[in-house]
Amino acid sequence: MQAHYDVPCPPREKILEGLASMPTGTEILVATQREIVGFAAITPVYPGPGLGSGLFLKELFVSKQHRGSGVGKSLIQGLAKLALERGHARIDWTADRDNPRLRAFYEGLGGVPKPEKLFYRFEGSALHEAAKQGG
Repeated sequence: MQAHYDVPCPPREKILEGLASMPTGTEILVATQREIVGFAAITPVYPGPGLGSGLFLKELFVSKQHRGSGVGKSLIQGLAKLALERGHARIDWTADRDNPRLRAFYEGLGGVPKPEKLFYRFEGSALHEAAKQGG
């Protein structure tokens, strides 16, 4: 995954520490074929439309050599089943606008893009500045 985002991989100890201290409610669904070939990281969200709950898919990742093999589809189907079993009414996620293959994948599964929504982020100095202004 780090290569996909073009960022360095942290040391193993840091990865294990992060997994051990995941925020409450965060879950990771893992796809394996003798080794981990993909995963989906989710968290429940509430409230949503109609004051219902849902899942937010933070990350869907399939290793490059397994893309197109059905791993991603299986992960999404597993998430949909999990959402329904838990009484959630929806799954929300983001996708890169400039990745037509990814968007075609989601839309091919029945995902509906919401062009009226924008994705925002605070990070780095903007995050620190927002915290300072918060009093």
